[in-house]
Amino acid sequence: MTTDQETSIINQIIGGDTQAFAVLVDRYKDLVFTLAIRMLKNREEAEEVSQDSFIKVYKALPKFKGDSKLSTWIYKVAYNTCLDRIKKNKNRYNEVAIDSFTENQIKSLDNALNALEEREQLQTLQDCLQKLASKDSFLLTLFYFEELSLEEISKIVNMEANTVKVNIHRARKRLASILKQRMEPETIQSYERARS
Repeated sequence: MTTDQETSIINQIIGGDTQAFAVLVDRYKDLVFTLAIRMLKNREEAEEVSQDSFIKVYKALPKFKGDSKLSTWIYKVAYNTCLDRIKKNKNRYNEVAIDSFTENQIKSLDNALNALEEREQLQTLQDCLQKLASKDSFLLTLFYFEELSLEEISKIVNMEANTVKVNIHRARKRLASILKQRMEPETIQSYERARS
């Protein structure tokens, strides 16, 4: 969406045009839900938080200054709404220890993943992302799937770009650890089947 289109839709919504708001919701609902489910790890809560996020967006839209892209601002609202929900439900955290991975080990895991069918690869990745802590899953989704820049992500999560970069690197290591745990049994099983 261009800046002019964003401005037009914002003005229509502020003017009371519910159809324009429906267009905005339709454009961003899937991503907001994806980000919410990555952080909350619960479908019902992600649906509720997505709805809450859009209510907040609607109410706060007249205050949107245009300092960032509209999408960045919406993701930030969703992120903060998720954080509020997490604070209410602190028992949902799921941390994974960082193993001392070398870049070669991470690359070999990438190569092993490439050997899987594309569909299996995506499902494996989605499953493993669900096992990460909310913040890690959220950052990896924004960086790799939504292809946002470090600067855009830093605006969403209120961190310096360098801090975001470090957190993404650590999240990749945690993800590599989960992928390794998941893939080693599969690799051993396929090896045993091949020898039988």
